[in-house]
Amino acid sequence: MHLTSLAQEPVDGIAGWAADLVDTLGGPGAGLAIALENLFPPLPSEVILPLTGFAAGQGVLTLASALFWTTLGSVVGAVVLYWLGILIGRDRMHAIWAKLPLVKASDLERTEQWFARHGTKAVFLGRMVPIFRSLISVPAGVERMALPTFVLLTTLGSLIWNSVLVLAGYWLGDQWEIVGTYVGLLSKAVVVLVAVALAAYVAVRLRSRNQAQHRRTS
Repeated sequence: MHLTSLAQEPVDGIAGWAADLVDTLGGPGAGLAIALENLFPPLPSEVILPLTGFAAGQGVLTLASALFWTTLGSVVGAVVLYWLGILIGRDRMHAIWAKLPLVKASDLERTEQWFARHGTKAVFLGRMVPIFRSLISVPAGVERMALPTFVLLTTLGSLIWNSVLVLAGYWLGDQWEIVGTYVGLLSKAVVVLVAVALAAYVAVRLRSRNQAQHRRTS
C-alpha cells in the first residue's frame, strides 16, 4: 500500500513533503527527512516521526526499518553539526563571543567547564529535548568530545526519542497528528523557558553594568 493513496494522507506542507519521501524511498526517505530535520530545526521531527510510524502501520515500510533509518538519519545529521563545531573551533568561538554585547569571557569559560563535567549527559539527554536536539551537537564539536562517545550517546538518545514518536504514530494510526500537537506544546514551553532565562541573564548583566558605571562616577 502506498501512503499517498490513503484518504488521511496529508498533501501539503512539511507533512506532504515527508510523506512523499517515505512513499518514494521507504525507510531511507524517512532517514533523509530526519537528517535534514537535524540540520534545519524548523523541520519538525514531531511531524516526520509520527508520520513515519503511521506509514509503518499501513505497510509502506516495516517498523524496524522506520526505527533504523530515522535513527541513522538523526546520527548523520548530528555528526554534520559536530564537525561544524570542530570547524568553528574554540579560538574562533571565543573571538565571536568577545564581540557579543552583555557577555563576559568568564561566562563562556564557565560554560566550557560545565560541558567538560556534564557533556556526556547533555548530549544524551539533549537528543530528547525539542530545539536542543540539534544544537547540542555543535558545542560537542567545539569542545572536541571523542567522536565514538558522541556517536554512541547520540544514537542512544535519538533511538529513545525516535522510538517514542514513531511508535506513537504507529499505534495512533490516522490520528498520528495528535503527537505533533503535544510535542509542539512542549517545544513552545522550551522556547518560553529559554526566553525567560535569556531575559533574566540580560537583566542581571545590565544591572551589573549600571552599578559599575555608578561606582566609577561616584
